[in-house]
Amino acid sequence: MFKKIICLLVFLSVIAAKASFLLVPMDESTQQNHLKAYGITFWCLEKNYKASWLLNYRGGSFLLPDAMEIRKECQIRGVSFEIISDAEQVLISNEIASPSQNMESVVLEKAPKIAVYTPKGKQPWDDAVTLVLTYAEIPFTPIYDEEVLSEQLLLYDWLHLHHEDFTGQYGKFYGAYKNVPWYIEQKKESESLATKLGYSKVSHEKGAVAKKIRDFVIGGGFMFAMCSATDSFDISLAADGVDICEAMFDGDPSEGNYQAKMNYGSSFAFKDFTLERRPEQYEFSDIDMTSKRRVPMEKDYFTLMEFSAKWDPIPSMLCQNHTQLVKGFMGQTTAFDASLIKSNVLLMGTCELNGEARYIHGQKGKGMFTFYGGHDPEDFQHQVGDAPTVLDLHANSPGYRLILNNVLFPAARKKKLKT
Repeated sequence: MFKKIICLLVFLSVIAAKASFLLVPMDESTQQNHLKAYGITFWCLEKNYKASWLLNYRGGSFLLPDAMEIRKECQIRGVSFEIISDAEQVLISNEIASPSQNMESVVLEKAPKIAVYTPKGKQPWDDAVTLVLTYAEIPFTPIYDEEVLSEQLLLYDWLHLHHEDFTGQYGKFYGAYKNVPWYIEQKKESESLATKLGYSKVSHEKGAVAKKIRDFVIGGGFMFAMCSATDSFDISLAADGVDICEAMFDGDPSEGNYQAKMNYGSSFAFKDFTLERRPEQYEFSDIDMTSKRRVPMEKDYFTLMEFSAKWDPIPSMLCQNHTQLVKGFMGQTTAFDASLIKSNVLLMGTCELNGEARYIHGQKGKGMFTFYGGHDPEDFQHQVGDAPTVLDLHANSPGYRLILNNVLFPAARKKKLKT
């Protein structure tokens, strides 16, 4: 009889401790591959598994159901996970729900459909978002001007803007690269595409693309841009109908007094900026801080802002990380002059040494946008022609995590932004 009682107690204890959940921790000391952890969560959503994002709990961990195929996928991809029981999950939920904790559990409902706006030909530079999506094994569809202008953005939830110039000035590479074969070929291809699509100038065609992207966001889409795709996009919208291109770009002089004709009400994030008139200058405007900053590489960090996870879940999701201090990195557009950012735009990452914003977020119509300064979070000063970053060497990159936060947050069950 005694043996039967012991066996019964052991059986009951096994049942009580039965694992029902997998916790994918995202803190600094436990997770061996932060970037692929996002890919695992995305994969689970594609498989119709339930998932939760535990904001500010151990670096923004993910809670997944305990299924053998999820365990195997984590092991294959090198993602750390912990098996927890129902009782342990309840304890975690109670801790997160406590009013004294700046934490929240956000349900992730459906994997967003992702498009990356990128030219079809090979470019003499890489793109951090394309690199990290590929590394994390998150599927995406490359699209470009033809797809955008034929309304195919309606097929997607999330759009990334590749290193791009929406002003028709070919990236302002004229001064350094006007005689280089790739620049000459790229200019010829852009002109050919514009003609094919029915536009007399590349600037007109790119302006039309920018307005289609604007409409995508206003209609409820999520848009993420890095480096020069941020300020050149806003400049294109503000300069709609105004010729700001010099003759070497579009065959005729720019419009007289074009600076006074900028419509800042049309731009997403920036106001009162002054355009760079010199065609040989590798710069679009004074939005960018590259030439203004005096921050040595060893001191180049920016701080992520802390938001209330319970009241402001969206910026909290976008800032999830295992550190609040992120290593800086440069680009054609390295950072944004904080004085030129509209008051309704959230500053999510700032460098106080220089009065600059590195990471900002805003709402436009029914949709949202995020701008992230710099080219490659793990290459301080990436040059044209440099080899792509090998992300196996940076699997725990805080800077790349910010990109993946943006990829995943459209999957969240929608809550009203209160900031």
